[in-house]
Amino acid sequence: MLDEFSVSPPAGFPDHPHRGFETVTYVLEGGITHQDFKGHKGTIYAGDVQWMTAGRGIIHSEMPEEEVNKGLQLWINLSSNEKMIEPNYQELSSSDIPKAEQNGVQVKVIAGESMGIQSPVYTRTPTMFLDFTLEPGAQFHQNVPESWNAFAYVLESGEGGAAFGSSNASPVSAHNVVVLGQGNDGVSVWNKSSSKKLRFVLIAGEPIGEPVVQYGPFVMNTQAEIDMTIEDYHYGKNGFEMAKYWRSQ
Repeated sequence: MLDEFSVSPPAGFPDHPHRGFETVTYVLEGGITHQDFKGHKGTIYAGDVQWMTAGRGIIHSEMPEEEVNKGLQLWINLSSNEKMIEPNYQELSSSDIPKAEQNGVQVKVIAGESMGIQSPVYTRTPTMFLDFTLEPGAQFHQNVPESWNAFAYVLESGEGGAAFGSSNASPVSAHNVVVLGQGNDGVSVWNKSSSKKLRFVLIAGEPIGEPVVQYGPFVMNTQAEIDMTIEDYHYGKNGFEMAKYWRSQ
């Protein structure tokens, strides 16, 4: 699941729980301050990434730092044997994210590999998260494993939009998603604008092949596991013990 958010004070995302998956927060503008009941606290600004493994249970808050705060939050599923692991937290500043450029194409490698550059981020579920910027008229081909699920989300585009798959494909404008089919060696993209840059994120992952049952902030494999998660959260047990005492500052 991908969410493009825009939030200003006093709104925000106060204390709330998660279980069974990972959240990846990528700030595009402004800043977001994170706190959780495991003692992690930090503010990420434009270009920074927070990669949080909820695992068996976490309660955290995500609150805006500036007047305008925009970004993306991606939810990545965990396999059944990792849904109840201990929570974890990785923070990556923009300066630590590898970048590459060739033939009018720039890429930030948040996870995975592009242009021979590998991200330092460890992903439990094999994942690719790339932020591309193409100059007017530029084109690029990104390899993606044939069996992976993949999609592109356009952040910025000019009057011609973006063409995915073939240069004469229907143009895709900003704030739209393109779901890519399996069984090919990746995706080709063209910036059809003659004057404006194209920016999009390419996100892909290896299918887990297990049932998915989601209820609000919980992602498990069965309804029974969801019911147990709600009970654990309500009574503060099995990973949610700190829920009784912890409040963000």
